[in-house]
Amino acid sequence: MSIAIYGIGMKLVTYRSSSKVTIGTVVGDLVLDLNAAFKAHLGGSFKGKMGEHLDMLGLLDLGSAGISEAKKAVKAAEGSKYLTPLKEVKLMAPIPRPRKNIVCLGLNYAEHVKEGSKSGAEPKLPAVPIYFTKPPTAVTGPLDDIIYPRVTEKLDYEAELAFVIGKKGKNIPEEKVYDHIVGYMAFNDVSARDLQAKHQQWYRGKSIDTFAPMGPWIVTKEEIEDPQNLELWCKVNGVQRQHAKTSDMIFNIKKIVATLSAGITLEVGDIFATGTPSGVGSSNPLGFLKPGDVVEVGVEKIGSIINKVIAEK
Repeated sequence: MSIAIYGIGMKLVTYRSSSKVTIGTVVGDLVLDLNAAFKAHLGGSFKGKMGEHLDMLGLLDLGSAGISEAKKAVKAAEGSKYLTPLKEVKLMAPIPRPRKNIVCLGLNYAEHVKEGSKSGAEPKLPAVPIYFTKPPTAVTGPLDDIIYPRVTEKLDYEAELAFVIGKKGKNIPEEKVYDHIVGYMAFNDVSARDLQAKHQQWYRGKSIDTFAPMGPWIVTKEEIEDPQNLELWCKVNGVQRQHAKTSDMIFNIKKIVATLSAGITLEVGDIFATGTPSGVGSSNPLGFLKPGDVVEVGVEKIGSIINKVIAEK
């Protein structure tokens, strides 16, 4: 498998090279080891809270200073011994273990609401954002397998745009929301539809291990001129299942953040998934996923995550 790469912007990654896991930033078809670069040029002044090298959450905790130094490292990267071909490393989820549950939006595209309505019924669009969460244990990488668990017979995909909080805040007004976002990712809200129906809520059917593929990197917000004007899609075995624009959202990113942060503190590293458009397997003539399928979820100016579905052993 290969990952689609767009542009030359700031792409923050977590990756494994040999036996080492570190963070980096993509420079063309190479990846720069940020921990090594920081140590060489900053004398080890950037460290994790326990004195170890930085993980992605540690980098984001540094705020604008961390992002600024990462950008300086990219500018000085040409010919650096800390560069490795991207194809020689294993990309992991940008935040392999979030501190908190992932916040997700349900029913946030009108056409998706319509396709889930009973035949002949007039669809009722939500009046306010509908939130649910997925646990950190559901997270998996941009090229890792999706495990088809024995507890479901109706495995589905959901292509989504995700974003990451980079600045703590509460009661955030809509006009200040983008100040609190550090960047964006592609996200697949994998779902067990029969479990959703059986339990009459979404947490159980959306929270199984490997049900939150994300990445392939965090594209910093400076590289995304308008996150509400991006194409997103899902392909299964190369056949397009979903295609829409983020402008089709019922509740945009500003509304999503402003509403949830009213009375609730959002923290650095919090991940939001913004909902899926129409074309999911439960409504698509091509049907649900099956073992052996390869699922690609992509977002314009960000890239694609590509995951193979394998049966649980």
